[in-house]
Amino acid sequence: MRILVTNDDGVDSEGLHVLARSMQAHGEVFVVAPDSEYSGAGAAIGPLHLTEPEVRAVEIDGIDTAWSVSGPPALCVMFARLGAFGDVDFVVSGINPGANVGRSVYHSGTVGAALTARHTNIPSLAVSQHVSGFGTEGQTWGELIVGQKWHVAAEVASAIVEGLFADDIGDSPVINVNVPNLELDQIRGWRFTELGTQPPRAVESVELIPSSAHDGIFKVSMSWGDEVFQSSAVDAGAVMNDEVSVTYLSRITAIQPPSDSSLGQALERLIPSG
Repeated sequence: MRILVTNDDGVDSEGLHVLARSMQAHGEVFVVAPDSEYSGAGAAIGPLHLTEPEVRAVEIDGIDTAWSVSGPPALCVMFARLGAFGDVDFVVSGINPGANVGRSVYHSGTVGAALTARHTNIPSLAVSQHVSGFGTEGQTWGELIVGQKWHVAAEVASAIVEGLFADDIGDSPVINVNVPNLELDQIRGWRFTELGTQPPRAVESVELIPSSAHDGIFKVSMSWGDEVFQSSAVDAGAVMNDEVSVTYLSRITAIQPPSDSSLGQALERLIPSG
């Protein structure tokens, strides 16, 4: 089995390297990751009609084959599934510092890479790890992630991969796993979870601050709310309860319109269907 490992934090991320090495127990691993930070990119591939993405060979300790791409993680996966780097049987994305739960999965580049794999029926796993104190005023991102226990999230991911392929995996699932930032013996357990509606801590308000140097230019000041208690039945609540959250994400599918749709009637007046 050939396993593509990618992320949205860039090819130099320690979490990516630890995850890639852990996947070697399950198959032939190759890395294709963005050349820089693309957090929040979702499943974007960028304006391909304008950009000219570059691919470069890079070195990662313990990994035989690794490439960087000047584009978001979904583009890395798209290039891979179109044959740029050989066959791909499974995609693993992460380890992302910061939980990707609730509505954040819509915007996560980590999850976006996994969703992109499923376009051509490649099963995938998105791996994220909670960051304690995320959104706390006065701390830099580098200070927040200095104590990330990457090895724990990688061990959890390895166990999931081992079990996944012993199952009837069905419709090329996207599995979204979120791991507490704790040692294994400190984690309370694990559970299959529903996709919640909120992240553990969300932006509460946004204020535009006028620039002192230029008229008409503003800096954006974001205010973070407090951590919100949520049931352990949902992904964010499980992680906040020091449990591993495992969520099977569905495909985006159409829903039935209203039986007597005014929208349909408006279109029928404009363009009679005959």
